[in-house]
Order: sequence, then C-alpha cells, then structure tokens
Amino acid sequence: MVSYLGRPRNGARDRLLLPPCRSAVSLRRGDQYNNALARKRHFTSGGTFNETKEIGAVSEIQVGIIGGSGLYRMPDLAEAEQVSIETPFGHPSDSLTIGMLSGLRVAFLPRHGRYHQFSPSHVPARANFWALKSLGVKQVISINAVGSMREDIVPLDLVVPDQIFDRTLNRVRTFFDEGPVVHVALADPFCPAMRPALVAAARSAGARVHEGGTYICIEGPQFSTKAESRVYRSWGVDVIGMTAMPEARLAREAELCYAVLALATDYDVWHETEESVNVSTVIENLRRNTETAQAVIRDVIPMLAQAADCECGSALAQAIVTAREGIDPPTRERLGLLIGRYLE
Repeated sequence: MVSYLGRPRNGARDRLLLPPCRSAVSLRRGDQYNNALARKRHFTSGGTFNETKEIGAVSEIQVGIIGGSGLYRMPDLAEAEQVSIETPFGHPSDSLTIGMLSGLRVAFLPRHGRYHQFSPSHVPARANFWALKSLGVKQVISINAVGSMREDIVPLDLVVPDQIFDRTLNRVRTFFDEGPVVHVALADPFCPAMRPALVAAARSAGARVHEGGTYICIEGPQFSTKAESRVYRSWGVDVIGMTAMPEARLAREAELCYAVLALATDYDVWHETEESVNVSTVIENLRRNTETAQAVIRDVIPMLAQAADCECGSALAQAIVTAREGIDPPTRERLGLLIGRYLE
C-alpha cells in the first residue's frame, strides 16, 4: 500500500526534526523504479489534500546523503518534500527528504530514523540503499560518528577513510541472500572518485581532515572494552564505528558510489589520559561537528557533479555467477532494480 506523508501540522515540524516541507510524495516498489514518475499532493494549512499533480522524473536526483548520529535533518535543503518508499526489503529508516542543495537535487535519509529509534544492528540498510537507488541516486555520502584510534586524530577532526574492516556479527550483508549468487569486488570499498572531493570540501570548509585510513566497524551497541580497543589499535586501524557496514557492501552491490565522512568524537577507551567514550561525550562533540559536516556537504555537492569516472556503477557486470536461465521470474522481478539490465 502507498502512503502519503504531508506537511506536519503547526508546531509539529520541530518535534520531528525535519526541514520545512512543501509537500510529500510516495513511490511503490516494482520494475517502474528506474524511470518512475512520482505524484505529490499539496496540503492546505489544515493538513488536508487539495490537489494532486505529477512531479519530475526521480532520476534527476544524483546524490544521496545518509545522516548519522546527531544529523537527523538538513536545514539547508530548499524546496524540500518528503518521500515514502516501499521496498522488497521493507521500509527505510524514515521518509526521505528531497530538496535543492548547492544547485542540485539531493535526497537525505537519517540512518537511525528521525527519533534515533534504530540501533546500529537494526538499521534497515538494505531498504535504505534500495530506496536511494530507486530515486536515481548515483553517489552516496555517509556521515558517521567514530572514535579515534590514533593520537593524531583528535576529537572534532574529520576522516575520509579508504579502507574498512568488518567486525559485525549479526547483520544481513547482501541483497542476494536468496539468490542469485553474486560476488562483487570490494578491495577498495569506498569510491575513489568521491573521496578526494570530500577531502577537498572538508579543507574548503576549514576543517582539519585526515585523508585515508581504516575504519573498523563493530557490532555494538555497546562500546568496546579496553582489551578490545587495544587489540584493534595493534591491527593498525584508524577509527572505530558501528555503521559503515554493511553499507559499503550494499552500496557496491547496488552499483552506487559510496564514501564516508567520519566525525571523530572521542578516543574510544584506549587512551590513558583522555576520558573513555560515553554517550554524553559523543553527543556533545557531534553537536559541535554537525555544522562543519553540513558545510562540507554543501561544498562537496557541486564537486561530485564533476567527479572523475569510476567503476562503481558497473560492479555487477562480471559479478553474477548464477546462469541467467537459472534465475527464476519472481527473483528477476523482485531484484529487477539491481540486476534487470544484466538479464535482458
């Protein structure tokens, strides 16, 4: 069933932590995703429908932004509207906000939901990336809160990692768990064309940014023990977080460019003189870093439009192992958004 999300009644917008919205849209799942025309309903001040008309093709949206802890809205989005999307993997973390930013249409999604109701282990990552793909998104910027595992990465620094180490335990990590068999390459998990743009935008915003590094993703939701933290440091990782996996895996399977802007909030628990990580420290430093992150996003959007070519958009070209005749019609229909062009 398709649901429509409208403008909140007076006073509700601030409680929902959403940017001002003109209207709302809804898309239903199916093979019409790639070139879908969504319909929107305009609302009167009392919250009732007064007309329905078409909006433009959703393929105009090039960039998706996944907001992490502390970043539940993008107040800079102009002409914002809410979109509710149903996917074969359930509903995304929240409705998506589509609007204009730095001259381009972008889609914003709060990873943990507008109320931070999803823990890292229960973020509906497959639905999130399917929803972004269905809107025509090609590049995804992921904002992640992390702990620093190096002395020289101090709290409030930004990091644009180039590698990731997956220590999660209980998360579905593929769109293809029910077939077909697909083996994508993941040697370089973050888009090599997006990372330099993020670094340049961070420097332009006046932030202290570290280019490259390894992000270790743990299951959570608890923070590490001191023993775990010391072992991770001995492995040579640079930052620690709970959310970049399975996102990096799913982005590659969805043939989306994906890069992380990591916001350092603490020294985890390994540091001998600094306070061990706790929620209040993380939230306070995220609050201080949110404005910087938003400035980086504003600056990087035009750069991404000029980003160099990469191979992310053809990751499945040689990755589908199952013979085409071995992929049944229901699977072809269900996963048509991802594999349809390779089965023609």
